Amino acid sequence: MNIKTILLWVLRLVAAYILLQTLSFKFGAKPESVYIFTKVGMEPWGRIGSGIVELIASVLLLIPRTTAWGALFALGTMSGAIFFHLTKLGIDVMGDDGQLFYMGIVVWVSCAILLVVYRSQVLRLIYKPKA
Repeated sequence: MNIKTILLWVLRLVAAYILLQTLSFKFGAKPESVYIFTKVGMEPWGRIGSGIVELIASVLLLIPRTTAWGALFALGTMSGAIFFHLTKLGIDVMGDDGQLFYMGIVVWVSCAILLVVYRSQVLRLIYKPKA
């Protein structure tokens, strides 16, 4: 295994791990998660919906043939999360010292890199090769 392959797997695992670890908060309706989605006016549908998208993204990230799609889904949800942190929530939410915000940045950067590297997976669907 070469260094590029190892680094790409590290990016996939880090992003998927962060996305998966937050699911218990979303699906379990933990106070922090309910607070966040109430504050942005998206409770409960936004909390549950983003949890479903993040679960799908995590699985897709870990399957080599669908990494780009997982990265694309994760980029979308993390872009929304970062937007709300910068506009309505603030960096520090309920005394977390910005942990959720910074984890969102890590996932966003990891998935942006993965999407660039695996972009051909998405482009194949858009630009179907002629037979």
